[in-house]
This record gives sequence, structure tokens and C-alpha cells, in this order.
Amino acid sequence: MPINIKRSIRPFLVLTIFAFLLAQQAIGKGVDDPPKGIRTVVIDAGHGGKDPGAVGKRAKEKDIALDIALKVGGYIEENIPSVNVIYTRKKDVYVELWKRAEIANEAEADLFISIHVNALHKPNVHGTLTLVLGQHRADENLDVAMRENSVILLEEDYEITYEGFDPTSTESYIMFTLMQKTYFKQSIEFGDHVQDQFRERAQRKDLGVREQGILVLAQTAMPGVLVETGFITNAEEEKYLMTNDGQEIIASAIYRGFREYKEEIDRRSNLSVVVSEDPSPAVITGTDIATEQLTDQILFSVQIASSKNKIATEPSSFKGYSQVVVIQDGRWYKYLVGKENSYHMALEMCKNVKADYPDAFVVASKDSRIIPLKDALEEINR
Repeated sequence: MPINIKRSIRPFLVLTIFAFLLAQQAIGKGVDDPPKGIRTVVIDAGHGGKDPGAVGKRAKEKDIALDIALKVGGYIEENIPSVNVIYTRKKDVYVELWKRAEIANEAEADLFISIHVNALHKPNVHGTLTLVLGQHRADENLDVAMRENSVILLEEDYEITYEGFDPTSTESYIMFTLMQKTYFKQSIEFGDHVQDQFRERAQRKDLGVREQGILVLAQTAMPGVLVETGFITNAEEEKYLMTNDGQEIIASAIYRGFREYKEEIDRRSNLSVVVSEDPSPAVITGTDIATEQLTDQILFSVQIASSKNKIATEPSSFKGYSQVVVIQDGRWYKYLVGKENSYHMALEMCKNVKADYPDAFVVASKDSRIIPLKDALEEINR
């Protein structure tokens, strides 16, 4: 069979790019803080087609990963339309690791999120884990890396495509020590956001953010993580990950982690803050909140911005808008304008606000908390 020259030289080119970026970082021109915000994200559903991934008693990793990946991408598309979402697969097909990386690289993506389901021979182990590219570790995490990387054995000419990389050999993982600092800080930062959401909002066991030699991350020229959403080898976790509710909770946690990460990167890049509806309750605080807001009445407002640092709610801070309401939600302060009893009135107001804040959107509140817009509409229409 003739050798595919394009495929055979790709890893060499990618490694060359990594070496260049490392050199740039060494002379003070690193990539930790990019000059632009998050505009394109690649969602990668692990495995697929002839590669089932990890197999539980009732489910296959490839199916759960795809369901969650589509939900994550859907949340981003719906709530942050300014972000271009690209999928490595949207159905049950086999996609080579090099192709997944190529999709992300050719799109010049700002973030790569690979979604997987974990497995271990110990059935009692459970929890969520986020992996970033780094040194291999001589523990069970190396088993994870070997399992995720072993998919290349299904590819034709994998020895050529990956330049002799052997996913079953510990020695092959030494190469990752040369690449671990490229985009490392940003990948860790995003992973921390995701794990925080898993722990605090989704109420899943947090196994942390860890370094590992993940081949698909080594071939992508951008920050990236591999998210292990749970253990298919744990009976309770397998059951949870098979349910629509479980998948939605996991997907929404990843989405919220992405949203927080994007807001932080956009802030550093001096871009307008893009925020999105948060389905979880948030406590309203601050002395500048009108008394009418602290009632059991459902009110509709327009969210215009959010920040980790509290901003004075003065017109000069918000393009001349007065009576701005601040809501503290965990580590974030969110800023709203308007108080309408009618959702349609709030929508009309939002159209005008978008002239100044293109990413503004309508939120609902009750009892000094933000509530899901869907729930608010259902309640007022009873």
C-alpha cells in the first residue's frame, strides 16, 4: 500500500510547531495569554464506530461520550452564539486521532475539549477527572493515557502516522516532557473551571486536574483537555451516565466551566464580556438593589456583563445605564438592567440594550435569586 505522505509528515510538523511555541515562551513571548478571546471551540466525542472505547455492563463509552458532547455543544450554540462550535463527530463513526487534531488545527480553534468515560479494574472507583497534556505519571493515570491512546492501533500505518509512537510503551511517553508547557497554564485553568463545576454544581466526586501524555492533545496546537466524565466500570456511575438527566447535568457543568473560562480569557483580551444564562440559583447582593427586587414576584431583567471583580454600579461604568443591579454568583458578579413583570417587555428592552451590549440576554429572578427562564415562564403561564 502506498504511503500517504500528507499523513506521515503531519506529526512532525505539529511537533515542530510545539518546539517553536516553547522557544517563544522561553524568550518571554509565551502563549498563556492570547491576544484574542475564545471564538472557536472544538468538541471531540471520544471513540466511535468500530472503536467502542471502554465497555461497561450495559453501555459503551462511544455512545455516552457522543451524547454528552452534543449536549455541551448545544448549550454553547444556544447561549453563546458568538462562539463557533465544531464537532469532530456528530454520529457513531470512527475518526482517527490525527484527524481529530487536524480538524481543530485547521479551524484555528481556541480550545479543544475531548469528552470520554473512564474505566478501571476497581469497580468501586468513581468520580470525574480532567487530563491535560503533561508528563506521564507512574500510576493508574498512565493506564488511562495508554487506554485512550491505544485507539491508534486501529488505524492503518499508525507506526508511520505517529512516527513510531507506541501507546503501550512507557518509554514513548517521554516525548511529552518536551511539550508539557505549551498552553499548559490555560489548559489547567479551563480544567479547574470544569472540575469546580463538577464538584460544586453537579455534585460529582472531584478527582482533580492531572497531567498525562494524551496523544490527541499533543497534536492540537491550542489549549485542550480530555474530560473523563465518570467510570463506566462503576455500576452506579454507569447507570447515571446512561440517563438523560445525568448526561445533561454533566454537559451543563462542562458548559458552565467553558463559559467561566471564556469570560476570563475575554477579560484579559479586553473584549466585551460574553455571558450566558445560568440555570442554577444565585444570591442577589449589594446596597444598590431596589426593594422591589427582593420579593417573591417573578421579574425579568437584561444581563449586560459579569466580572470576578465588583464594579461600581455607576452610569459611567455601564455606558450611561442607571439603576444597574449587581448579583453575586459564586466567584462572579453579574450586572442586570431593568425590572419587568412581562417577559415580552423585557425582550423588547433587550433588543434596545443589544445596541450597546450585543451579548445581552433576558434573565428571570424570584426571591432574590436568578431562576431558569423556562421555569419562570411556566410559572407565570399557569
